Amino acid sequence: QVQLVESGGGLVQPGGSLRISCAASGIRFNFYVMTWYRQAPGKERELVATITSGSDTRYADSVKGRSTISRDNVKSTVYLQMNSLKPEDTAVYYCNAKLPYSSNQYWGQGTQVTVSS
Repeated sequence: QVQLVESGGGLVQPGGSLRISCAASGIRFNFYVMTWYRQAPGKERELVATITSGSDTRYADSVKGRSTISRDNVKSTVYLQMNSLKPEDTAVYYCNAKLPYSSNQYWGQGTQVTVSS
């Protein structure tokens, strides 16, 4: 059974930092492209950052320079370090696992990140 379990969300003040994690099980993690998405109230889900099996990364313009995605293949975990957080970063953050050239993908349950003073 495949599970993606996000953790690390919470309330942080503007300008603060947060690291969220996604622990995967039931998949051969090394082979999967891992992506963080987010969805704010009333908005569509959007891609935040992605990391390939070879650790190539890509970021949305809105978080570029403020966020870093990384993966630990031994722990089957992907991380998103977010710095200089803004109120507009407030959203539920979802972890996604997908094999390249495949339509199969898995989602986590999401973790809430709230940026507010």
